[in-house]
Amino acid sequence: MISIDLIGIGTGNPDHLTRAAVKAMNDADLILLPRKGDAKSDLIDLRRAICAELLTQAVKIVEFDMPRRADRTDYVGAVLDWHDAIAALWMEQVARHLPEGGRLALLVWGDPSVYDSSLRIAGRLPDVKIRVIPGITSVQALTAAHGICLNDLADPVLITTGRRLSERGWPDCADSLVVMLDGHCAFQTLPPQGLDIWWGAYLGLPQERLAQGPLAMRGAEIASCRAALRQEHGWIMDIYLLRRRKTVRRP
Repeated sequence: MISIDLIGIGTGNPDHLTRAAVKAMNDADLILLPRKGDAKSDLIDLRRAICAELLTQAVKIVEFDMPRRADRTDYVGAVLDWHDAIAALWMEQVARHLPEGGRLALLVWGDPSVYDSSLRIAGRLPDVKIRVIPGITSVQALTAAHGICLNDLADPVLITTGRRLSERGWPDCADSLVVMLDGHCAFQTLPPQGLDIWWGAYLGLPQERLAQGPLAMRGAEIASCRAALRQEHGWIMDIYLLRRRKTVRRP
């Protein structure tokens, strides 16, 4: 029997891992670390550093090369095929390194249940028991870094992606939007008047960058900064909160 622990590791800062996460890492028989090419070597270096700092037991660590998602117009189909390929690699590593069964651990950015597909991929493996160890999300890291509340008083918040924001515009159901997985600065597609933005990249890491203010004033600056950081580091993880500006009056 194979047990899979999906361990939330926050934004890659070892201080973001809970005691439960550290215990799950040390209880594992095998930890798989994905490599995403030389341009994104920092990502596996962060996972290696977490293991080096927090493992107190002898746990087998195996690295593997992540497949790349095909750049197709059929976005959902491309993602599903990509997930199939990743699941096949996981099964290959399990068969090679845990032939008699055991506990596999994977270190997942943020929280495995929030805009991450590790749970969907793990669900493709036959006869496994899946356990999720929650982690600090980038949403929490963003609001903490800026020292702000996620929501306005008595108002909802919608979490969406840059692709959805670009395709469908501002949704009618919320005045506050958290935007994740935005590789093209979708906020630039919105009329900026009356909108404020709180943006963060590499949250919780030494290279953390923050910006906030009226979107009309800060949008172009954030887009330029983001492009420069991605060029410098070869990768970027960022997130932002958009909010319609309004005045709350007491009755």
